[in-house]
Amino acid sequence: MRRAVCPGSYDPATNGHLDIIERAAALFDEVVVAVLINKKKQGLFTIDERLDMLRKVTQGLPNVRVDSWHGLLVDYCREHDIAAIAKGLRSVSDFDYELQMAQMNRELTGVETLLMSNNPAYSFLSSSLVKEVATYGGDVTDMVPPIVHERLKAKLAEQS
Repeated sequence: MRRAVCPGSYDPATNGHLDIIERAAALFDEVVVAVLINKKKQGLFTIDERLDMLRKVTQGLPNVRVDSWHGLLVDYCREHDIAAIAKGLRSVSDFDYELQMAQMNRELTGVETLLMSNNPAYSFLSSSLVKEVATYGGDVTDMVPPIVHERLKAKLAEQS
């Protein structure tokens, strides 16, 4: 079975994330969407909220499952028999960083990294930018899946 992981913080998941997940699901037998647990960072959404939203937006993809992890991604890959990491690239700066990570991950465990160019329609999207725009009342409807948009509005209203 060919397995890949799509790692990220997904705080929140964007249409750019979903595009990469869908494309990876077409290439691999199983794709694990793995949400990073970073105890040093305080996200807008809890890990459980992110997992729930991701499960909802990927429910139409039968070969995708959602999980979380903390620590080295390559350790997660080794523990779950995952041979590839699938990541999206928005820009040259993404490439510089991701290339170094890919080389390090391959050196550590032999896990390969598939760097996929993002759909140009989503090349400007990041979770941080979506949160910032939404915080100031900007319309992010077309930037995130509908369930994420609903939860984002509700979360920001709670904090007001």
